[in-house]
Amino acid sequence: MPTAIEEKDAIREAMAEYCFRLDGGRYDDMAALFTEDGTWDTAFGKATGRAAIAGLARDIRAKAGDNRPRAVHLVTNIAIALDGASAEVRSNWTVVQNSPHGPKIGSGGAYSDQMVKADGRWLFRYRKIDRFIVP
Repeated sequence: MPTAIEEKDAIREAMAEYCFRLDGGRYDDMAALFTEDGTWDTAFGKATGRAAIAGLARDIRAKAGDNRPRAVHLVTNIAIALDGASAEVRSNWTVVQNSPHGPKIGSGGAYSDQMVKADGRWLFRYRKIDRFIVP
């Protein structure tokens, strides 16, 4: 049986994979980190179910256009409250992106996550994105 530290580390891994997959334009892979009926609640819309989540991510990126600078999501201040096979997770995020004057903060905010362990891995059941640092 995994320890609390091992479970929290696995949750952090899922959160990191989310960023790598989203930033890499791997929307189906990002959506696979959600439960089948998971919800992604963003400032740009809300989607439930993996196919809908991947579609919303594609739509958000398409609306940004081809001139969107390359960017990465960084996640900090991760607080995890375990409760058996579920967890409440709070964290902060920042998007750092290229600009003509060097790297800049593109946006930032907080994540509020409900995660569950299913088939040995941690998945997002509900991810609320509070975007309170905007350009």
